[in-house]
Amino acid sequence: MPKPPSRRNKATSPASTDSTSAASSVNEDISQQVDPGSATITVTAVEVTELTQEEQSDRLHLERKVERAFFEAGKALMELRDRKLYRSTHKNFEEYCRDRFGHNRRQSYLLMDAAVIFDNLEQKCDRNDHILPTNEWQIRPLSKLDPDIQPEAWEQAVESANGKVPSHRIVKDAVQRIMERTQAPNTYQLGEVCQILAKDNPELRGKGGCWGIVSQANNFSCTVKMWDSEYTVGLHHLKSYNYLPSECEQMQVICDRINRVYSSGLEESVQKFLEMLGKLNRAYLTALEEKLLSLLEAEIAN
Repeated sequence: MPKPPSRRNKATSPASTDSTSAASSVNEDISQQVDPGSATITVTAVEVTELTQEEQSDRLHLERKVERAFFEAGKALMELRDRKLYRSTHKNFEEYCRDRFGHNRRQSYLLMDAAVIFDNLEQKCDRNDHILPTNEWQIRPLSKLDPDIQPEAWEQAVESANGKVPSHRIVKDAVQRIMERTQAPNTYQLGEVCQILAKDNPELRGKGGCWGIVSQANNFSCTVKMWDSEYTVGLHHLKSYNYLPSECEQMQVICDRINRVYSSGLEESVQKFLEMLGKLNRAYLTALEEKLLSLLEAEIAN
């Protein structure tokens, strides 16, 4: 009879033996360890050197550059727009900003508005605090206030943020408190023709004495359509012409016609003529003005 196969002892590799021995050793060490709570942990101290006076000055200078980035962008956009430095490649400013910077129309104007507000805060707020906005979103709520009240709202927001740069929400809350305190009813109606009173508002520079048509009546301001664009204007910077409804309708037609020609990007001399029409204090065009505007409309239609 054939013999049954004999059982062979399983070979044990050196690695397996070593791991078993190591595990046993660890178990022995753990069992012999003292209470972990009484173990001593050694931490090597790392010395932190203080900034030199020159380094502190450099840090402050670089921080200011970061803070002012959106301000510099807004100022540059204003100069590009005001000097019409886009005219060699684009018909109007909005198309230029879209193609060159990827901005939608609102984004460019928000940056420009923020630059004006930042400049106002930098001039009027306590310089010893050194707390200024670091981006456009933080100070956007301040656009609802007149420039002379903006610093007060900002300082209240800084105080609410415990001396740090306040968030958009904190600034918005500060603005809302001031607006509730100084609330006045908005009596302007859609389609009403108003005169712009620039006063000391830098955002309305060059628009003083111009007329605009109310396209939206807000709680504390009006959105006004002018010959070149739409602007949000505080109630203190508007004065109604008290035109009859029929006269307001005539001015709406004139405004739309001027706006179409102005946005076509014709020569600067033509735009100056259109800006002059934007300062009329009557609800009609003279025969010569009508003839010239019709000629320009025919020109852009070709």
